[in-house]
Amino acid sequence: MASFVTEVLASSGKLEKEDLAGKICKISRRVEDTKEAVCDMINKRYKEFLPSLQASEELMDQVDKVSREMDVLKDCIDNEVQQNIHCSLAEYAKVKQQLEKNTIILTMLGHLKEFHNAMEDFSKAFADNRYVDAAKLLEQAQLSVDSLKTWKSSELPLLRTLGSELIVQRENFIYHLGAEWKRLAIWKLPSSKEPTNPRWSLKTELKLTLSCGKDGDPGCPAHLSSILQALAMQGDLHYKIKLFSQVLLKNMLRPLIVHRGLSVRVTDNSDGPTLTVEHLDAELQPDRSSPSQVYTKLLLVLRTLHSHLLDMSVGEKKLSAILGEMIWEELSHCIIHECLVYSIPTKSSQLENYNAVIKETEEFESSLKEMQYLQSDSTDLLKYAKDVNCHFASKKCKDVIVAARKLMTSKMHNTVRIKPETRLTLPKLPAQGSEAPGRQQKMSSEEEVRLDGHQQLSSRTLCLPVCRISESVQQLMELAFNTQREAVGSSVQCALQLFFTVRNIFQLFYDVVPTYHKENLLKFPHLAAIQHNNCMYLAHHLLILGHSFRPHMPPPLSDGIATFVDMVPGFRKLGAQCFLAQLNTQKAELLERLSTARNFSNLEDEENYNAASKAVRQVIHQLKQLGIVWQDVLPVNIYCKAMGSLLNTAISEVMAKIMLLEDISSEDGEHLHTLCQTLIVEGPLVFVPLAEESKNSVYQEEVPLFVKRWMTFKELVIVLRANLQEIVNRWAEGKGPLAMEFSGPEMKSLVRALFQNTERRALALAKIK
Repeated sequence: MASFVTEVLASSGKLEKEDLAGKICKISRRVEDTKEAVCDMINKRYKEFLPSLQASEELMDQVDKVSREMDVLKDCIDNEVQQNIHCSLAEYAKVKQQLEKNTIILTMLGHLKEFHNAMEDFSKAFADNRYVDAAKLLEQAQLSVDSLKTWKSSELPLLRTLGSELIVQRENFIYHLGAEWKRLAIWKLPSSKEPTNPRWSLKTELKLTLSCGKDGDPGCPAHLSSILQALAMQGDLHYKIKLFSQVLLKNMLRPLIVHRGLSVRVTDNSDGPTLTVEHLDAELQPDRSSPSQVYTKLLLVLRTLHSHLLDMSVGEKKLSAILGEMIWEELSHCIIHECLVYSIPTKSSQLENYNAVIKETEEFESSLKEMQYLQSDSTDLLKYAKDVNCHFASKKCKDVIVAARKLMTSKMHNTVRIKPETRLTLPKLPAQGSEAPGRQQKMSSEEEVRLDGHQQLSSRTLCLPVCRISESVQQLMELAFNTQREAVGSSVQCALQLFFTVRNIFQLFYDVVPTYHKENLLKFPHLAAIQHNNCMYLAHHLLILGHSFRPHMPPPLSDGIATFVDMVPGFRKLGAQCFLAQLNTQKAELLERLSTARNFSNLEDEENYNAASKAVRQVIHQLKQLGIVWQDVLPVNIYCKAMGSLLNTAISEVMAKIMLLEDISSEDGEHLHTLCQTLIVEGPLVFVPLAEESKNSVYQEEVPLFVKRWMTFKELVIVLRANLQEIVNRWAEGKGPLAMEFSGPEMKSLVRALFQNTERRALALAKIK
């Protein structure tokens, strides 16, 4: 045991692997022996109860020695073996680092070899016009350069040279492909940058020439495909097609859509077809092209391009699909706004004929799908064509509003006469249910409507009074009736649009006319009267316009919402306000003229009398002039009320000034009587509403009905020349005609001004109570 441990401890230097293993085996055997001895001792100690104290002590000593030898061996292993392990790891790491460096160098050399081989093969493929192979080889060379750049330790000056060479070769390759592309489609364009007229596009020409392969075979599909594939691999194909699509739209497709006189001619040549824009007639026609014409011209261009250039697949798509994605949105927008929008019918009766346009649009899109220009099943173009009812209504509404506004801003003084026999005439409407055909016809002025089989309405029912209205307003009403007529039999949406457009017409009139003609309505009495009649004319028709068409409208218009009655009060008020504003202006002018009469005092003075006489004459002249302006315009009753109101203002002002006089001499009384008598004689003459009216005297006799203070004024004139007894008699103790017009204090004041203070005057005043 001691010699074994001593031998282990005496060892120095490296421990051989075999020696160490042998020593471990020996220790293991000693451990096993000891383990058996311990087990045997324990067995005897606790099982056989044999006293063996001496043997146990010897055995314990043996265990302690083996344990000490194990600790020594362990320390030796920790010191010697661990030291050698660290040395081995350092050597292994150094060798590994050297190996990795060598591997990197070998990899870089491999990439350099791949780049060189790729560039050599590229030059051969390029020279042989194998463009797809050349493009792939350029990609391989690029991958090799990229791989070299990824190594951090590969900062070689050679990389810059390789990158520059690759860029030069790629740009040269792309330039050559671009030249090949230009030979495929050769444009001849006008010199001007912006088109000013249709003839600008007549110089446009597109020549399609298929590039030849190495064998000189023109039109070789494989060679053409090789060019396109190479352009796509270089990322330049979409850019080339985008430029081509922009030129195609601007110089050929759009002019063919916009100008009816332009067409396209295809000429087949040995090296490819040529598309030339030409005009159909000697003079270019300004009208818009029909959808059929546009579709025919566009398909001719697109089919030619498809068959000679675009029927090639690049990746998963054909060139026609790529071009279609680029041009379809703008092309369809141009077709809609430059062609389809002008083909929308202007009358509902023409809507059925529009089905042909819808069918042509479907066939046009179907042809585009066959050539793969178009991929989507639902397009704005076809949707627009199918929504013809909505577009018809929108176009109709727009045209109606524009026409209505033009009428509203036209001259108002061009008038038409509304005669007594004029009746509201309704357009022919479709029959409702079992209605008799005769109910569809226009109502004549001789027709009478019977009620309960016995009573009948007057022949003047639904007739306007005799007056004059603006010709533009009559045309406006006809426009509203015709628009309502278009709504009959239309779709619900179309009918609603047209109905509310008619309402917008009247609302526009309500807002525009008073503002646009504001100054003239205040300045010219003639126009104010016409505007009054216009408003009353529109209000009259609005009463029954909705009711007349409601049974023929689709729901919900037929359920009661198709009415214009709510607008009637507004138009009546508008007309009344306009005319009342003019009446107030005329009243102000009358009062201004009477203000120059010097209060009708001291008429003994010739100057004062002349001033008062001039003021009265001016009032009469103003009323006569207004009568001339209004007598053929306003209805009779309105005319009489208006003139009566103005005359009443004048005589009320005269009476007020006379009643304020405190002293009226006999001569002054005569002068006042003369002036007032002038008003009494000439005032009724203004009540001549119609020149050809045979009953003008009737209106003159009814002056007290229109002039509120006419009888009061006449009584005042009588008093100015009467004596005290006549005044007392006409007073008749408060029951006479004089008492009906004047109060007691007013009469007493007038008597005191006319007569001197005598007993007779005092007696007369006492009788006036």
